[in-house]
Amino acid sequence: MAAGTKSGSSKQCWPSDHIIASTYDHVCVLVNYQRLHHSQDNIHKLFKHETNETNSSRVLADTSANITNNTLTQSVNTRANRQHKRAMRPVSAYEPNDHKNKELMNDIINSCKLKNGFGPSVSATNTSPTKRPLSPDHPNPALPITESPSPAMNRMGWALRTLLVADNSSCLKDRKVSGKLIRKCAPGTEFVDWLVNLSPIVHTRAQAAGMWQALLEEGILSHVNKEQPFKDKCFLYRFRVDEDGTAGTPSTEDINAANEQIRESLSALFQRGPDATLRMILRKPSHERTTEELELVFEELLHIAALSHLSTSIKRELSSIIVFESHAQAGTILFSQGDEGRSWYIILKGSVDVVIHGKGTVATLKSGDDFGKLALINDAPRAATIVLKENNCHLLRVDKEHFNRILRDVEANTLRLQEHGKDVLVLERVAKQRGQHSAFKYTVMSGTPAKMLEHLLETRLGNQVGGVDPFLDDFLLTHIFILNLLCTFHCDVSDGSQTPEEREYIMNFKKRVIQFMQKWVMAVRHAAFDEPSVCDFIEDLAAEVEADPELHEETSIIHNILTQMSRYQDDRNQNTGQKWKLPPNGQPICLFSGNMTPSKTVIRPDDDIIFRVYCADHTYCTLRFPLHTTAEIIKACAADKLQLNRGPEDLCLVEIKSNGERSVFKDNDVSIPTGLSLNGRLFVSTKDHLDALTPLPEQEGATEAPEVDVEIFSTKELAYYITIFDWDLFWAVHEYELLYHTFGRHHFGKITANLDVFLRRFNELQYWIVTEIVVTPSISKRVALLRKFIKLAAYCKEYQNLNAFFAVVMGLSNMAVSRLQQTWDKIPSKFRKLYQEFEALIDPSRNHRAYRVFVGKLQPPLIPFMPLLLKDMTFAHEGNKTSLDGLVNFEKMHMMAQTMRTLRFCRSRSLGLEPPSPKSEGDVRPYISCLRVIDNQRVLTAMSQKIEPTRKL
Repeated sequence: MAAGTKSGSSKQCWPSDHIIASTYDHVCVLVNYQRLHHSQDNIHKLFKHETNETNSSRVLADTSANITNNTLTQSVNTRANRQHKRAMRPVSAYEPNDHKNKELMNDIINSCKLKNGFGPSVSATNTSPTKRPLSPDHPNPALPITESPSPAMNRMGWALRTLLVADNSSCLKDRKVSGKLIRKCAPGTEFVDWLVNLSPIVHTRAQAAGMWQALLEEGILSHVNKEQPFKDKCFLYRFRVDEDGTAGTPSTEDINAANEQIRESLSALFQRGPDATLRMILRKPSHERTTEELELVFEELLHIAALSHLSTSIKRELSSIIVFESHAQAGTILFSQGDEGRSWYIILKGSVDVVIHGKGTVATLKSGDDFGKLALINDAPRAATIVLKENNCHLLRVDKEHFNRILRDVEANTLRLQEHGKDVLVLERVAKQRGQHSAFKYTVMSGTPAKMLEHLLETRLGNQVGGVDPFLDDFLLTHIFILNLLCTFHCDVSDGSQTPEEREYIMNFKKRVIQFMQKWVMAVRHAAFDEPSVCDFIEDLAAEVEADPELHEETSIIHNILTQMSRYQDDRNQNTGQKWKLPPNGQPICLFSGNMTPSKTVIRPDDDIIFRVYCADHTYCTLRFPLHTTAEIIKACAADKLQLNRGPEDLCLVEIKSNGERSVFKDNDVSIPTGLSLNGRLFVSTKDHLDALTPLPEQEGATEAPEVDVEIFSTKELAYYITIFDWDLFWAVHEYELLYHTFGRHHFGKITANLDVFLRRFNELQYWIVTEIVVTPSISKRVALLRKFIKLAAYCKEYQNLNAFFAVVMGLSNMAVSRLQQTWDKIPSKFRKLYQEFEALIDPSRNHRAYRVFVGKLQPPLIPFMPLLLKDMTFAHEGNKTSLDGLVNFEKMHMMAQTMRTLRFCRSRSLGLEPPSPKSEGDVRPYISCLRVIDNQRVLTAMSQKIEPTRKL
C-alpha cells in the first residue's frame, strides 16, 4: 500500500524510506483556474472520446506531455521548426494517418493556445464561473495572479514604459520570433540593465528582476509566449499594452509626467519586488526551486503563525512543496461541503467564509488562519463550503500527497521514550537535506535533562560516531540552565559492581565521561574551570584513570585537560585583585591602572570595580565592590553612606539616562556598573520618589575625551586601530554571556560585563559619528567629515569589523545627520553611491537578509554585528517555550546554540591585519579608546538644527 493511504480499518503501514527521507515529486503550483478551466474540460472530453482508439490514445499521451512544456504552440506557429520538433515527439503526432486524428490534433492545439493566452476567449458553459476545479491547479508562474492590474501598478507600468519608449537607446524593439513579428519586446537582461542604470535605489540585478516580476504578476508585463516568469536571461518580454496594440507613442507631456512620477513609482515597486519574487518561487515546481530559493521560503515559513507549532525540519520540508495560489473574485467557491479533501490552506491575504448546509456562514477566517486540515487527517469529505469573501485573496497550499507524507504522520516520525508511564525523551527522524549527511536517524526534540545526558553518552560518544550532528555541541553550550552535570556523573561513576557485565558497563561509561569532559573543555574553554566543584571532579576523575590500567588509553586525554586547567588557574592567580573603574564623566570602563586599551583582558566576576552612586539631590558616594555583587547590597551600602534612613524594601537602584529615562534594577541583578548606558548614572532612591530623579547637568553634554581633531589621522589608520581595539573586546566575550543576557543574568547570578562593554562600544562608535558632525559648524569641514566616515565604514568592512561598520553607517543615518541636506548635496556622487550600498547592506528588511547573505560568504576572523546576534537569541527565547509538557524543549536549545556557535566561528582564526604605515600611533590609540560622545538624541537634533536650520517653504 502506498505511503499516506488507508485501507479500511487496517493499520497504516509506513515504509521506512518514506519516513526517513522526503521526496519532492508531483508538486502543483497555481495557474489562473478560470483561464485554464475550459482548456482542461476540452482535453478531458477528448480523452474520453478517444478511449478506445489505440493510435489516438498514443497521440493524446504524447501531445499532453508536450502541452505541459508549452512546446506545441511553437511547432504550429512555424513549419521551419518541424524537423526539430520531430526529434522530440513520435512521428504520428505530426503526421496522423486519418482525418479523426487530425481533428483531434487541432482541438488540442486550440486548447493549448487558450491555456497560454493565445487565441480568442471562450465563454463558460455548463459550469459556474465562480466554482473552482476540484483538482489542484497546475504550476505556471508566468501567468498573472490578478484578473486586471491595480491602478497603482498600472501607473508604475505606464511610467516605466513611457521612459523606455522615449529612450532612443531603449531595449524595446520589434523582433522576429519563430517567423512572427513581436512588437516592442526586449530580453529580460536588457530590462534589468536599464532599470539598474535608471535609479540608484536599485543596487542589484536580483532587486531589479524582482521589480519586473511584480509587474509581470499583475499582467502589466508578460513573456511573449506566456511561458516564463521574469528572469534575468534572454527570454523576451513585452508590456500588455503593446501586446494588445492599444499603446501609442508618448507625447512630451507624457514623458514629463512619467519623469515626475518615476521616483515614487520605483520606490513603491522596490518594496513590492521581494514579495513578488517569493510568490514566483512558490508557484514553481519543487524540482525547479534552487537551494537559495528554498532557504528564502523557509525563512518566510518561520514567521507564519499557522506553522509555529511545527519543528524546523518539518518547515524545511514544507519549503520545497508549499504552493502559492491567488483568486481574483470574491464569491469564488474554493471547495464545497461533501467534496473530497485535496489540500490544506493558509490565508496570506484576504478572508473566506465558512458555510455549512442549513446553518449558513458559521465563521469568517482572516489572514493567518488555516483551514482544510480535518478532511485530510481523517480521510473524510469536506465538512463545510469555503467561499472567498474578498477580491484578490492569496493563499498558501499544501496538497494531500505532501500533507500525508510530511504533516499527517509527524507522530509516525516521532519516537517517545517513557519511564513509569511518562515521556522522558522525544526523538524525531532526521530529514535528509541536500548536501548534508547525518549518521543519526533521530535527533532529540525534548526530554528530561538526565535522560538527554544519558542518551548523549550512549549515542554521541564513542569511536563509531561520525557525520553531521550538532546535538552534543548544542548540549555543551546550553546545558548550564537545565542540568547539574556533576550530580549525574558522580552518581553513575561511583556505582560499583562485581558482575562482569556491570563492570564492562561502568568502564565504558567512564570512557565516555572522559570524552565528554574533553569535548566540554574544547567547546566552552575556561568557563569549564570557573566552578571549584568542576575542578575537584576533574582531579578525582584523573586519579581514577591513573589507578585503573584498563583506562590507559584515556590517560593522555585527562592529562591534557589537567594541563589546560592548570594554565587557566595560573593565569587567574596572576590577575587576582584586578581592579576596574567606571569614570564619572561618561568615559568607558577601564583598568584602575588607567590602561584604556587592555589587550584581551577578561573582566571576571570577582574583579573589583569602583563607581559612583548618586541620590536625588545629585550628591554621591564612591563604592568599590566585586562585579558579582547584587543590586540589593549596592543600594543598601549606598543608602547608608548617603544617609537615606529607609529600609531596603523601600529603596531601589535605578539608572538615569541622559534623556531622563529610568531603568530600575532587580535586587538580585549583578554586574550593575557595566550595564549602564553611555552617559547613564547610577542612583539610589526611595520607590515613592522615583519621579523626582533628574539627570546630572553634565549628562546632556559630551563625555570627556582627548581634545584631538579627527582629521589629523588617516582613515585607514583609524579603521585599523578601531578593529584591533574592538577585536580585544570581542575576544573577551564568552558564549555563555549571550545566554545570561537573554534569560536574565539575575537568574544565574552570573555577570555579563564583557558583553556589556562590547555593546557599549557599538553605541559609542555610533554616537561618536553623530557628535563629531553636529559639533562642526563649517559646512566644508562637515563635508570632509562625511567623506572620511564613509571611507571609515568601507575600511571597517574591508577589515571585516562588521560591528563597527554597522555603527558608523547607522551613525551617518541618524536623523541629526541625515537631515543636513546642504552638507549631503556637496558630497561627490561616488561617495553617495557607496553610502547607498552600505545602507542596503544594513537594511533590516526580511530579518537583515542582505547582511546575513553577505556575512555567510566571509571567512574568519571577523567581528559580527552583535545586536543582531542578541536579537536572534531573544527571538529563539521568546518565540519558543523552554518546557513542553514537563520536558526541556531541546529544539529551542539548538536554535540558541546555532547563534552561540557564530561567535566561535568568527574567532576560530586569530586576527592578523597588516598595519598601515605608522603616522601617529601614539595619538590614535588613546583617541579611539575614549571617544567624545553625546547620546541624547534631543540635544543632537537641536545642534543639527543650529548648524543647518530647516528651510521655510
